[in-house]
Amino acid sequence: MAMIGSQLRELRTARGLSLRALATAVGVSPTLLSQVERGVTEPSLSTLRRLAQVYAMSVADLLTEGRPVSVNISRPGERSLLLSPHGAVRYERLTPSNGALEVLRAVLEPGDATSDQPWSHTSIECAYVVRGTLSADVEGSVTAVRTGEAVTFDSGVPHRYLNRTDTTVEFIISTSPPAP
Repeated sequence: MAMIGSQLRELRTARGLSLRALATAVGVSPTLLSQVERGVTEPSLSTLRRLAQVYAMSVADLLTEGRPVSVNISRPGERSLLLSPHGAVRYERLTPSNGALEVLRAVLEPGDATSDQPWSHTSIECAYVVRGTLSADVEGSVTAVRTGEAVTFDSGVPHRYLNRTDTTVEFIISTSPPAP
């Protein structure tokens, strides 16, 4: 019991969360979380599932003592290449496929789009423009996103990206969870 509590305390403090903030996110009382962290009581499976969700981990990972630190280096020329399911753009996967987060690098040539029509998937999405001006078509509203800017939205609404300029656009897309 103490092992689970100390691991949960380490996770919370490493993320800079107060007991109160974590309790609100999980839907339990700060007192209960304090008791769990001190090894006074065991969390229910339901509480463990909600904690795992907040920490973007599996319940098994929460319960594994001395979790190994996973470090992945993404090197040019060694990355997976993906084709857009709804267009001709190629994405370079910057993160390992872990089911929690996907980060892709994309290049759109002048006049290109990520898909013929807007589409949706269950994720939160952020696109950061490295170079050029990207047009983000989100639910029929098109917004210009310039170098150094980012757009974030619920990708459950129809969306796509376009290059309406005469120069190449390079951008990074992050989705959580990854789109199928």
